[in-house]
Amino acid sequence: MNIITTTDQLARACDALLQAEHVAVDTEFMRETVYWPALCLIQAAGGDTEVIIDPLAEGIDLEPFWELMVDERVMKVFHAARQDLEIFYNLGDGLIPAPMFDSQVAAMAIGLGDSIAYDNLVQTLLKRPVDKGSRFTDWSRRPLSDNQLTYAMADVTHLRDMYPIMRERLERKNRTAWVEDEMAILTSPDTYRMDPEDSWKRLKLRKTHPKWLAALRAAAAWREREAQTRDMPRQRVMKDDALYEIATLAPTEEGQMQGLRAVPKGFERSRPAERLYADMKAAMANPEAYAPKVEKPAPTPQGIGPTIELLKVYLKLVADEAGVASRLIATAPDLEKIACSDTPDVPAMRGWRREVFGEPAMGLKRGEIALVLEDGKVAARPVGDKGK
Repeated sequence: MNIITTTDQLARACDALLQAEHVAVDTEFMRETVYWPALCLIQAAGGDTEVIIDPLAEGIDLEPFWELMVDERVMKVFHAARQDLEIFYNLGDGLIPAPMFDSQVAAMAIGLGDSIAYDNLVQTLLKRPVDKGSRFTDWSRRPLSDNQLTYAMADVTHLRDMYPIMRERLERKNRTAWVEDEMAILTSPDTYRMDPEDSWKRLKLRKTHPKWLAALRAAAAWREREAQTRDMPRQRVMKDDALYEIATLAPTEEGQMQGLRAVPKGFERSRPAERLYADMKAAMANPEAYAPKVEKPAPTPQGIGPTIELLKVYLKLVADEAGVASRLIATAPDLEKIACSDTPDVPAMRGWRREVFGEPAMGLKRGEIALVLEDGKVAARPVGDKGK
């Protein structure tokens, strides 16, 4: 097994991988006790080259690997890539691999289920068993065991071998563009930017008046900066429930924090609390300007429920006929907006989704398409079409 521990070895390995049409990539990392995922291992396989890269090796420079990841001559193949890409974006100074293919997304497009597990995908396409025994081991400890290395290497050799099969099935079904549309979202830098000022979006909004929203935004931004600076999970800095309590009081000095049940005892006298007070004071200087602009959701029109249910049935019909996961086509919020609006701005009304589902769904709403039972099965027919 080729284990890379020096920059020279890595450069030679990446030169060899550049000769392949596609390179399968996977990572092992630890993130339970940190904010920034700790990269512990990189695996890559392309053609006859199979390597394990040790990013924790003393003195190794990952620059040759980053160059490989952005070389457009080689397709980079991942499975459930989002966390891998988040790591690469942060460590590689905004780097995102291109071009890229995600086998989990492709599996949905060719009809292998919604978010299929990797081992099930390998079994389905390659008829190979996958040993998951080392999945939850400590990848930061050295030396790594033979079982860990074997498990890590198998992840990308299977992926390398599955890619041509999946690509051929996509082309046969004329759905390559479906996956490419998803890759555009997955590879967008906006997906991985972590601006503390936007961290309020992770929270459920319990109120909508400007002062509370401004205080919640300030508290959430403070927590995100603390988590990033101290490299610890945001929930270990402060629980969500505590942020809601803080937003209600909008404390700008120590005495205002006493008695909050979800805030750790003694926190109000700490250095992090001082930074929170300063941030809150700045936000409260002009809460209307600082508060995020949140539109109150329009009330669901009376009697719209049956329309939403009808759209759900139609979505299931379209997904079954196409042999894809319904979640890949439209979500429940998409259906609600389609039911309520004649010009819904939702993903289901853009690109291939509009052609496959969105436009026909609007036709169903307008009464141009009817759902009927034929031989005990639901079918869609133009109004006036007698069917068989």
